[in-house]
Amino acid sequence: MKIFNTLTGEKEEFKPIAKGEVKMYVCGVTVYDRCHMGHARAGVAFDFIYRSLETLGYKVTYVRNFTDVDDKIINRANERNISCDELVEENIKTFYEDMGALNLKKPTHEPRATQYISQMLKLIEELVDKGLAYESKGDIFYSVRSFPQYGKLSKKNIDDLEEGARVNINEDKRDPLDFALWKKAKDGEPKWESPWGEGRPGWHIECSAMSRELLGNNFDIHGGGKDLVFPHHENEIAQSQGACGCAPVNYWMHNGFVNINKEKMSKSLGNFFTIKDVIAKFDPEAVRLYLVSTHYRSPIDFADEYLAEAERTLDRFYATKLRASKLLPDGETAKADDKLMERFLDTLKDDFNGAMTVALLNEVITSINVCCDKFKKENSGHIKNLASLLSALDEIASVLGILYRDPAEYLESVKDKRLAERGTTREHVEEQIEKRNTAKADKDYVTADKIRDDLRKNGVLLKDSPNETTWVMMTRVSSAMGNGAQSV
Repeated sequence: MKIFNTLTGEKEEFKPIAKGEVKMYVCGVTVYDRCHMGHARAGVAFDFIYRSLETLGYKVTYVRNFTDVDDKIINRANERNISCDELVEENIKTFYEDMGALNLKKPTHEPRATQYISQMLKLIEELVDKGLAYESKGDIFYSVRSFPQYGKLSKKNIDDLEEGARVNINEDKRDPLDFALWKKAKDGEPKWESPWGEGRPGWHIECSAMSRELLGNNFDIHGGGKDLVFPHHENEIAQSQGACGCAPVNYWMHNGFVNINKEKMSKSLGNFFTIKDVIAKFDPEAVRLYLVSTHYRSPIDFADEYLAEAERTLDRFYATKLRASKLLPDGETAKADDKLMERFLDTLKDDFNGAMTVALLNEVITSINVCCDKFKKENSGHIKNLASLLSALDEIASVLGILYRDPAEYLESVKDKRLAERGTTREHVEEQIEKRNTAKADKDYVTADKIRDDLRKNGVLLKDSPNETTWVMMTRVSSAMGNGAQSV
């Protein structure tokens, strides 16, 4: 298996510290507001990586934290005239709602920063004792120039950084590049006792302390969004390595940015969307499918048309699964083809290539439909092949985190939305079927055929049986999410 390591800028062979085990820390959210689509991107990316590692046979200890003490939390709580604790609890609750809708698995540990204050204080004391940090008027700062390797993750030059840092000089610091490990208490802010007086931790020290406590001085993977490379992850390295004398992390992984209609998502541009905003309009499973369909390191562009296309792709996947399951005898199963599964695992081993995994899933969907067509013509000769393909479909979909609903229930649930997209309603379809039945009874086959054809133009496919006429939505997908058209 190969992983792209931000530290070296290259794909490297993955060598876990302990055979068959992976220890992974991913920076979570600062819970001052609802999660936005940048959080969704990171959440889904590392959930896919988590699932992939487990599928590849590793025992994974996955840590994803909550930052529950921070300037943003304090400021937002003051704006709303509520306590920091109230704000934190409210936003952790909505975090689980949003990430649950995107089908994220629960990590092994979900530490809150305020639960690890003693570990932070111990780490800060170690840095002070080693001369890497200093006290100034109740604040504790990390001395950046005391760590010669500073900038190795972000590839930034310390002299260039100093020029930028001089814009906002803090006279309490020895150097404008130095950053806070501990902040002296201010009125109305959360505070804890420390050897330097009451105060609260800086943001960067939180992750260093939590990762060290839960995963040790040296662990396998540290992840997060690209926006965290500098200064957050750079500062984590300085703190953690400064304290223990060893590299804290072997592989640094970062997911790409989110763009909205080809522009960077930001509140100033007015294109800032929360997960709640997006899943109110689009199926959250389709949102997940779209997110995982782009390689985690690449930037991803959000637009309504892409998410609508992802919904149609999801329709097609579920329709195919339902079609196949109806043809198989109850309880019929078969092992997924070894060569197909080997190709699947290869997509995961290639730096968790979700785009290639989804492409392979599309191949399986096509093969299932071909098999279904043959099954109808040749009957039982294709039972085992169809069952094997369904097993492959389930295994691949499980790692992608999709197709976890009952296909019939899913397809029924989206009928009204798909009809509305085509400018019609369920009531209109039922009325047209009644008119067609009347026309057929009157042997007016020209009218009956016209009604059938008009409905088909709106994506409604009629299915006649001796006792009744039922209908389903046709699915049509083209472009990057999968090619072809299919009626089911």
